[in-house]
Amino acid sequence: MPVLPPAALLDTSRLGWIPLAPGLSFKPLAYFPDLSGWQLLLRLEPGTKIPRHRHTGEVHAFNLSGSRRLDTGEVVGPGVYVHEPAGHVDSWEAFGAEPCVIHIEVNGRNEYLDAEGRVIRVADARGSRQDYLDWCAAEGVEPHPGLAGEA
Repeated sequence: MPVLPPAALLDTSRLGWIPLAPGLSFKPLAYFPDLSGWQLLLRLEPGTKIPRHRHTGEVHAFNLSGSRRLDTGEVVGPGVYVHEPAGHVDSWEAFGAEPCVIHIEVNGRNEYLDAEGRVIRVADARGSRQDYLDWCAAEGVEPHPGLAGEA
């Protein structure tokens, strides 16, 4: 019988929320070894908007708490799973009086778009991991071995 590596444990309660923008922060959960994707907890304060973006790979999102309103007008609350296929374009916002926390798996990258559909910014696993490592350095926190990888 093959020997399996030990399970990776990450206590997210010991990890601070890492700011990305006003009202938007994250906690990394995993970076794929080839940096083709990542998993994170994303937290949006009420009213915070995620601008229009396109997914180059599948995205799986599970609302843990709070609600968000999709650009279709649908409200996604706690316990709701959303699958977004590669190529999907959307925007959304935290809706209601409490922060919205979502567990997200991003395959590929997110391409943020201007009004004409041109890519103006990209979010990917490499950049997210660098944001995490920069935050650790600024806060004097030792990076979790499972998240540090090779920057």
